[in-house]
Amino acid sequence: MKFRAKIVDLACLNHFTRVSNMIAKLAKTCTLRISPEKLNFILSDKLASGGVSMWCELEQENIFSEFQMEGVSAENNAIYLELTSENLSRALKTAQNARALKIKLTNKHFPCLTVSVELQLSSSSSSRIVTHDIPIKVIPRRLWKDLQEPSVPDSDVSIYLPALKTMKSVVEKMKNISNHLVIEANLNGELNLKIETELVCVTTHFKDLGNPLLSSESASQSRHPEDMAEVHIDIKKLLQFLAGQQVTPTKAVCNIVSNRIVHFDLLLEDISLQYFIPALS
Repeated sequence: MKFRAKIVDLACLNHFTRVSNMIAKLAKTCTLRISPEKLNFILSDKLASGGVSMWCELEQENIFSEFQMEGVSAENNAIYLELTSENLSRALKTAQNARALKIKLTNKHFPCLTVSVELQLSSSSSSRIVTHDIPIKVIPRRLWKDLQEPSVPDSDVSIYLPALKTMKSVVEKMKNISNHLVIEANLNGELNLKIETELVCVTTHFKDLGNPLLSSESASQSRHPEDMAEVHIDIKKLLQFLAGQQVTPTKAVCNIVSNRIVHFDLLLEDISLQYFIPALS
């Protein structure tokens, strides 16, 4: 297996740094999948046991000026690496205003993702290289089947999200009252965030958000526009998702499968992020 890539454009470097910061906030450890066209950051906690799951995808040609990789084999041309997200984020933070950044797969007594940052010295035309060796675990081929793009179940209601900053400030206040939250939405563009305890019931209403067309038209046609689909989730998991967003998305959709799962689908410039939070049993 071989992998090496280079970024020389400052805008691309800053963009990649923002992505890594977001991933570090969403997942302590994650899988980095490298293929000839794409990079994926994957978190695959078992939804059945209450874990969240994430699939983030970016086209390598939008980020890297050079990109070479050889996967496990010709028919399985991919590399799956497990790493601590914060380590990558921390390495990239040193690359602000760098001349160039190189990433490659190395073996220095243990497998590493080596990040080399070429920094311009302000007083002269010379530069210095800062190198970070990020420990990784190479994931064997037999485990890849658990790290595929999640299939999205047919949702009962799909709705555009309000401004994520607004949503985050609302959820932060609600977290002080309850550990659980109900997200409910209908096909009239209405979304409610609701907490109920023995002492208090608090609901925040968002209206006129708009609804994307559902892929399963039959489901939406048989559903009355006023009927709410709802899912009861852990408030901390929602807050972690909202806190991870560094960039205002160009598209942000929430898909609700009643009493089963909430699926967030975000487009951030040219990066897609899917995030799944299971319902509380």
